[in-house]
Amino acid sequence: MSQLPLEVSAALRAAAQAPELLVACDFDGTMAPIVSHPPDARPLPAAAAALQALAELPRTTAALVSGRALTDLARLSGMPPTVQLVGSHGAEFNTGFIRDIDADALATIKSELTAIAARHPGVTVEPKLASVALHVRNATPEDGAAALAAAEAAAKFWDAEATAGKAVLEFAVITTDKGEALDILRERAGATAVIYFGDDVTDEKAFRRLRDGDVGIKVGPGDTLAGYRIDAPTDVSTSLELLLAERRSAS
Repeated sequence: MSQLPLEVSAALRAAAQAPELLVACDFDGTMAPIVSHPPDARPLPAAAAALQALAELPRTTAALVSGRALTDLARLSGMPPTVQLVGSHGAEFNTGFIRDIDADALATIKSELTAIAARHPGVTVEPKLASVALHVRNATPEDGAAALAAAEAAAKFWDAEATAGKAVLEFAVITTDKGEALDILRERAGATAVIYFGDDVTDEKAFRRLRDGDVGIKVGPGDTLAGYRIDAPTDVSTSLELLLAERRSAS
């Protein structure tokens, strides 16, 4: 088990005493290590077990909030219905998308990104229900940079929201906001405190929505609005296990 910074442990112990607690995590790079082939991603067993156990406690809600399409998130995470899932960077709940999808615009983006990827070895396209992602993790730095530049140039003619992540650039035909999703989850749960774990640029929208008494934990390096930082997904496992133990004691 990894060792958490003392200030992170203290913040988790304090939040575990909340009357109604919401624990929400990003998936890739947080619950699951980053992998070269996105369909191979799986949550760390200890993290998955702890999140599921938290979801089963009274006055506790657990959720995954991911850029993945909801169906992919459900399949890859293996989470039971007790863990709430939100896909497409916060836009896709189990009740559907929170806004209408422009299918024609989505088809145009997919076609043009596919053409760009074909010119640059190692670059791949991931179509989703409301967005299309261009992955450059497996390309050379030169091909990756060229593909991203071409996509950014093409996007000037699209009615789409661009979101940059780790070795990926995604274009959505609906507004996506993990912060808005977190607010929806908070309201549904009646949460008096929220704990959010995330590693990527898109998670900053969630950190921005946190309030007094909430705990935001950034996983890995990079600028962040989160109040706390841990190093890797293994630390997420340790954090969730600590939170589970403290929450059980408080119940």
